Amino acid sequence: MLTKTWLDYIPLWLLFAATVLLVLAAIEGGSHLASFRKRLSEKTIDAPIGSVVGGILGLLGFLLAFTFGIAASRFDSRRELLLNEVNALATCYLRAGLVPNEERLETRKLLREYVHLRAEVAKQPQALSQVLTRSDTLHDQLWAQAILVARKDSSSEMHALFIDSLNEVIDFHTKRVVVSQYRIPDVIWMALYGVSILSMVGVGYQFGLAGTRDVAISFCLALAFSIVIVLIADLDRVYEGTLQVSQQPMIELDRKLGATAN
Repeated sequence: MLTKTWLDYIPLWLLFAATVLLVLAAIEGGSHLASFRKRLSEKTIDAPIGSVVGGILGLLGFLLAFTFGIAASRFDSRRELLLNEVNALATCYLRAGLVPNEERLETRKLLREYVHLRAEVAKQPQALSQVLTRSDTLHDQLWAQAILVARKDSSSEMHALFIDSLNEVIDFHTKRVVVSQYRIPDVIWMALYGVSILSMVGVGYQFGLAGTRDVAISFCLALAFSIVIVLIADLDRVYEGTLQVSQQPMIELDRKLGATAN
């Protein structure tokens, strides 16, 4: 099963809207806080608010870049592992032709089913747990065929090539499953939103002290921040969202193997 974070239960459009409202509320709250302090204080507040807000915004920018880097790196890893698995499966299918006829037919049949499962899960992400269970069963059956091949002629280099390629198929499957478990931790999300709220309160506070409440600037700031947050959340999701690793290489391999009779 895939690891889920609390953000996975929130649709991206709702996350975007909620983040926009949260940022606007933080700016408005900071502005009201500054107005309240100005009414209570008889002196002009000349604390270096701008420098403090600038420092917090710099920290927020660092957190955004750090979190985006994590999500983008794992997205690239998932894409690279998909291509590696497709190549390993195609190679294993070809090398299955080097083994005796009985094992060749059964092995290629199992590989076709395996590739079909991997291609179909992109269309039905909700069936992922069943696909992973069936994949483990197919691994056992494929390895049983490899054992039969090895027992017939353990010194054959051609049989060794087939067994090595089958081992790569299983290894890449494990790597893809493990990498899919790597998500942005909840503590980073909480820190990101926490620093964001403090930053926007600081921006609103500075607006309040200056007596210049610009709704357009506040709204643009909320939109820009929310777009980046949703982009990070989208990259972090494995089988949901708009930014998904294209499964077309696996689909093409499934179509190619489906036309093979032996």
